[in-house]
Amino acid sequence: MQRRALLITVVLSVLAVAAGIVLSYVIDWFPVAATTQAHETDTLYHVLVIASVPIFVLVVAMILYCVWQFRMRPGEEEKDGPPIHGHTGLEVLWTAVPAALVVGLVSYSFVVLHNNETRPKGPEIVVQVYARQFQWSFKYPRSITGGAPASTTQLYLPNDEQVLFKIHSADVIHGFWVPAFRVQIDAVPGITTSLRATPDRVGTYPLVCTVLCGAGHSLMRTTATVMKPEAFQAWARSHAGTTAAGALTGTSGAETGSPPGAGPGAGEAGESAG
Repeated sequence: MQRRALLITVVLSVLAVAAGIVLSYVIDWFPVAATTQAHETDTLYHVLVIASVPIFVLVVAMILYCVWQFRMRPGEEEKDGPPIHGHTGLEVLWTAVPAALVVGLVSYSFVVLHNNETRPKGPEIVVQVYARQFQWSFKYPRSITGGAPASTTQLYLPNDEQVLFKIHSADVIHGFWVPAFRVQIDAVPGITTSLRATPDRVGTYPLVCTVLCGAGHSLMRTTATVMKPEAFQAWARSHAGTTAAGALTGTSGAETGSPPGAGPGAGEAGESAG
C-alpha cells in the first residue's frame, strides 16, 4: 500500500514540477524587455524559478505524503511511533545539496549583476538625472546636443547606444527605475550614484520612483522614450539650450544634493565619457 502511495506521489510531483515550470514561461510576469540588461535579468529569473519549483514541490509532496500515510487513525490516540535516532548519510545529503544549489545560484546571480554594471567597450553617452519631491529632471550635455546643455522632465534615449546615468537627489532618497530596463538604483542626497543601460527596443516606457519619498510619491513618475539614433540626434540638437518648466539644471548643490562647498560644478561631473 505504501509503495503504491509513494508511486502516486512521485508521479503527481513530476507533473506538478513540469506544470510549474511551463506556467513560469507562459505567464508574462514582467513588462516588455527594452535593454540588453533586461534580457540577462529575465534569464536569471527563469533559472531561479526552474530551481525553485522542484524544491517547493518536493517539500509539499513530502508533507502531504506523510499526512496521508502516517496520519493518526481511530484507536491510535495513545500510540507512539517508533523512535528514530538519525541517519548520517541522509543528513549529509540534505545539507550538501542545498548548499551547492545556493552557491551555484548566488554565483550566477553575481555574474549577471556584474555584467549589468560593467562598462562595455565603446563610447557611451552620459545623462544627468535629478530627483526631487516629486519630479524627475534630465540634463543632456553639449556632447549630445551639439550646443548648450538641454534639460527636460521626460527621458529621451537613443536605441542601441550605451547610456550612463549619473543620478542626484536634491532632498530625500528616491529610487530611479524603468521597469522595462530591469535596472534600478537609489538617488541619495549628497552623493552621485550611477547606472548603466543599453536600450534595444524603440518605445515609450514608464519611469517611476521606487522609494516612499513623501506624500506625493505616487505622482513621481514620467516616461522614458527610446528613439532611433537619427531621431534622437535630431531631437537633441533641436532642444539645445532649452530647459523644460520645473526642470532642475544641476547648477547648485541644493539641486544636485551635493554637500556644501562642493561647488556649482558638482552636478556637471561626468557629462561625457569616451
